[in-house]
Amino acid sequence: MESARPAAPSHPTLDRKSVGAVVLGNALEFYDFTVYAFFAKPIGAAFFPSADASHSLLASLALFGVGYVMRPIGGAVIGALADRTGRKPAMLITIALMALGMLILAACPSYAQIGGWAQVIVIAGRLIQGLALGGEVGPSTAYLLEAAPPGHRGFVASWQIASQGCAALFAGLVSTVLALTIGDAAMAEWGWRVMFLLGLTVVPVGLVIRSHLPETAGEGEDPQAAGSAREVVGRLLRDHGRLLALTFLVIAASTVSNAVGTNMPVYAGATLGLSETAATAVPIALGLASVGFPLLGGWLADRIGRRPVMIWPRAAILILAVPAFVWLLQAPGPAAVYAVTFLLSALSSINAAAIIVGIPEALPRSVRSTGLALVYALSVSIFGGSTNFMINWLVTATGDRLAPAYYLAAFSLVGTIAALMLPETRDRDLDAETGGAAAPVRRAAE
Repeated sequence: MESARPAAPSHPTLDRKSVGAVVLGNALEFYDFTVYAFFAKPIGAAFFPSADASHSLLASLALFGVGYVMRPIGGAVIGALADRTGRKPAMLITIALMALGMLILAACPSYAQIGGWAQVIVIAGRLIQGLALGGEVGPSTAYLLEAAPPGHRGFVASWQIASQGCAALFAGLVSTVLALTIGDAAMAEWGWRVMFLLGLTVVPVGLVIRSHLPETAGEGEDPQAAGSAREVVGRLLRDHGRLLALTFLVIAASTVSNAVGTNMPVYAGATLGLSETAATAVPIALGLASVGFPLLGGWLADRIGRRPVMIWPRAAILILAVPAFVWLLQAPGPAAVYAVTFLLSALSSINAAAIIVGIPEALPRSVRSTGLALVYALSVSIFGGSTNFMINWLVTATGDRLAPAYYLAAFSLVGTIAALMLPETRDRDLDAETGGAAAPVRRAAE
């Protein structure tokens, strides 16, 4: 019989280095997301060559979606592992697998060199990476919440979203400098591989720091009590089905916003006709909006509650999406693209900060990691893996260049309605096992 899990410290030390190590996996995910979306065209040409460039692009975007197939499995298996044996082992596994998947994509020979085997290899790499990414967000977010001081959980957890902005900003800056240095042709031929390899340089640091983090998952619990991944998922659906359904829709709206933002370089180049160099700077606008505004969202969530911060920014996107794209089409220059990207990303970042803290707070500790990982993985798998493909296909099929705006507005409407139906969790006790009716906790003096 397995021994009980060691007691976790009641207030683990959460310094800047620890927070950085915890959010590193999420940052690496978004770095990969941004770089892949940005270089979808040359990746398609490398592994799915076609006489029609649009066919190569769509094939590349389909490959991008392949990794999402494994995310729900990763969310269930690795999320349950985190609830069963601790957050730290799960976080070590996810970042190692994530790095392996990125390395396979960066190093794989092209179709011209090894034929169809190139497609087999990159698909395997995306599946490995999808497994890791599906299991990353649950354990790492649960860790941040459980280690954060009461009254500041929203701000601490918001670093998960801010880390995405940092990754996008880094990707935008480096790709711009690299493009100016080696030129558009070299970027399309091999520069995109360098971008993936640069992301891998942070992995050893993350592994070392994560291995020294204190554990936060329960105190002296029997690991067998959590049950298998299948049992945990069944318990989640039985006891928290309505909550999971609503959060699925809220995360779907946020995921579509992120995908529309990261697709803006492709939209700027393929639809608006901007140069490759001008389009490479779009992730800078995305990153700038996604660094400070999530922290603002977390700060607001600690003061006025999770629900208002979930609702109002999403409603603003619903109202502004179509007018913003109409203006963009009327003035299709770099400045307009950067401005629209910044505006929509800022609003989405504020909204996402409340989502990332409110959802796990509503779940009991024993299923917190699995619940967040599973619903996040399912929503991101379906909509993160399909949005870039869908909006580019809609533009091509209908000829309507406003298709991304309509798509974004529709999902924002659904996300706003779902957020209105979620409970407020700002003052909930994270140790309560009732999930839906957790006892309030006294807020710390601020």
